[in-house]
Amino acid sequence: MTKADIEKHRNEDNLKLLISQMQQRFEKIAQGGGTKKLEKLRDEGKMSARERIAYLVDKDSEWLEIGAFAGYDMYPEHGGCPAGGVIVGIGKVKGRQCVIVANDATVKAGAWFPITGKKNLRAQEIAMENRLPIIYLVDSAGVYLPMQDEIFPDKEHFGRIFRNNARMSSEGILQIAAIMGSCVAGGAYLPIMSDESLIVEKTGSIFLAGPYLVKAAIGEDIDKETLGGAMTQSEISGICDYKMPDDKTCLDTIRDLVDKYGHFPQAGFDRAEPRPPAADPADILKFFPDNPSKPYNTVELLKRLVDNSELTFYKQGFGKTIICAYARIDGWAVGIVANNREVVRNAKGEMQFGGVIYSDSADKAARFILNCNQKKIPLVFLHDVTGFMVGSRSEHGGIIKDGAKMVNAVANSTVPKFSVVIGNSYGAGNYAMCGKAYDPRFIVAWPTARIAVMGGAQAAKTLLQIQVSTMKAQGKTLSPEEEQKLLDDIQARYDEQTTPYYAAARLWVDAIIDPRETRKWIAEGILAANNAPVERFNVGVIQT
Repeated sequence: MTKADIEKHRNEDNLKLLISQMQQRFEKIAQGGGTKKLEKLRDEGKMSARERIAYLVDKDSEWLEIGAFAGYDMYPEHGGCPAGGVIVGIGKVKGRQCVIVANDATVKAGAWFPITGKKNLRAQEIAMENRLPIIYLVDSAGVYLPMQDEIFPDKEHFGRIFRNNARMSSEGILQIAAIMGSCVAGGAYLPIMSDESLIVEKTGSIFLAGPYLVKAAIGEDIDKETLGGAMTQSEISGICDYKMPDDKTCLDTIRDLVDKYGHFPQAGFDRAEPRPPAADPADILKFFPDNPSKPYNTVELLKRLVDNSELTFYKQGFGKTIICAYARIDGWAVGIVANNREVVRNAKGEMQFGGVIYSDSADKAARFILNCNQKKIPLVFLHDVTGFMVGSRSEHGGIIKDGAKMVNAVANSTVPKFSVVIGNSYGAGNYAMCGKAYDPRFIVAWPTARIAVMGGAQAAKTLLQIQVSTMKAQGKTLSPEEEQKLLDDIQARYDEQTTPYYAAARLWVDAIIDPRETRKWIAEGILAANNAPVERFNVGVIQT
């Protein structure tokens, strides 16, 4: 066995270990509030949130779960909030891609934590951007009162949900809401602002104020079912359109409603007959190193992602630290912008470090992005970037201008953008490669991803210098051993904040994925994006 073979096996073992760790963490999250609470749901004649989704979506169809790690390791003082207390994803219902939002009643009775609101807004954003029908499976106690100040009043808080309900309705984006459990207070507006609503007998209820609050407010004694149960709200108030005997009938009816929904004009992205990569896609694990500082052959990795392993390189000999290429993924034409992690030499024979964006590579990428917009080709960004090149030579050469050119092109791009963070995504490199702030339709991360303003070692040394200088100004000094311990503590804290789990918990990325599922995420993403026509591209000011 050669040294290269040993290296590949080590890479593969490392990634498989990370994938296994990810799957184990997800399995725990998927239990929601735990087995006892799941059993209690079933005793009430209800299905769990995940069971409802599994029954609703077409069998053997793709399911893209958004925000599975939302809330991960957050709110420990409140008992945690697995998956943000709500399950969100894209699945096919009667052959139609739909966004599905299902409250998990096993997590604090489906109450809304701050991350719950953020995740619901992300679901609505996906529906609006891609003109996808959205289905709400409602089973929630409303705002989590101990944290109401972090979920209720601000622009991107609870009230934005209902604003989006109104906007989607005006744009003809179908919204179907099924009241399959509690639906109280302000949350009651969500199903009633949807286009059609269903309510399940005995378990579903909807009202602005529950029996206890009614008693406290006006002194009226009334039970939950009489106040806002299925019969009341479908036959007396008439606010619900369909009264359903049980969860399964309700979900079957939703499938029937989606089946009759009309179609929007499509964007018209080019798609040929899908072909698998000629190079074994499973080998993708062998090319990403176990050490993020090691160079690797990015082109060989790309060949495991694209149809027939065919790439048409744009300006291949220029700006070599960024790879720009046309290809197909599951038949869809795409423009790929990827950080090249190999150490290269430019035309002058000067060495350039892999993963760093130089002036020439920024210029190339900007022009490629313009071309893809001109030709209506979706863009795929693969991040493994440590940032833009620094130093006097780069500054004198206009790196800020060239970097701004690339950022401008990304910001004004109107074709759908999809970001995959495979390794580092640091500083302005994150922005230039279409980080979260630049509206990718989806942004996903491999278990090897790192997202931060800079690498842990550099950040820790910078923070240490600041702390030591502050202490010296106060007349305090540290021994070399104390300085090293402080450095280690700072780096440990910083490194924890750069992990993909930290990012996914806060919805900086939509999902952490098995690298072998990258093709699926991109293909399904473009399929969704094809439902929404592309706006005219106006680039703004780009200096030459």
